[in-house]
Amino acid sequence: MPASVNPLELNPLQLETLAILQALAKEPAFADPPDSEGTIRIRALPHAHGDHFHIGAAVVLARDATGLSNPNAYNVLARKGLILAGPAGEPVLASAGLAYETGIARRVLHHSSHRSQDERRIRLGAVIPTC
Repeated sequence: MPASVNPLELNPLQLETLAILQALAKEPAFADPPDSEGTIRIRALPHAHGDHFHIGAAVVLARDATGLSNPNAYNVLARKGLILAGPAGEPVLASAGLAYETGIARRVLHHSSHRSQDERRIRLGAVIPTC
């Protein structure tokens, strides 16, 4: 039976924050590898340029990421056992947080179709002009 979506009844701000932290945990530029307990420390948060920022191939709108700077969002996620505070106060995703089904990752993490076309051209050896 598939896991139910949002079993801890997180509010939209908390769900967006967790979905973004889950995406950051998959990117070596932002996160450490999992430790022996399966937790992942987020070393750095991305900086927005304009109204968005990038996490790997995904684009996140700044308006969907307000929870990253909201201590109350982190407090709720910690109280529910989804994240921990790292030694310097940085978020650490607990294994429960990594596995939690937010149901909104596709809405928050935008993937451009032109990026995948560019990646195909790169694999084929084509030169792609930069923006």
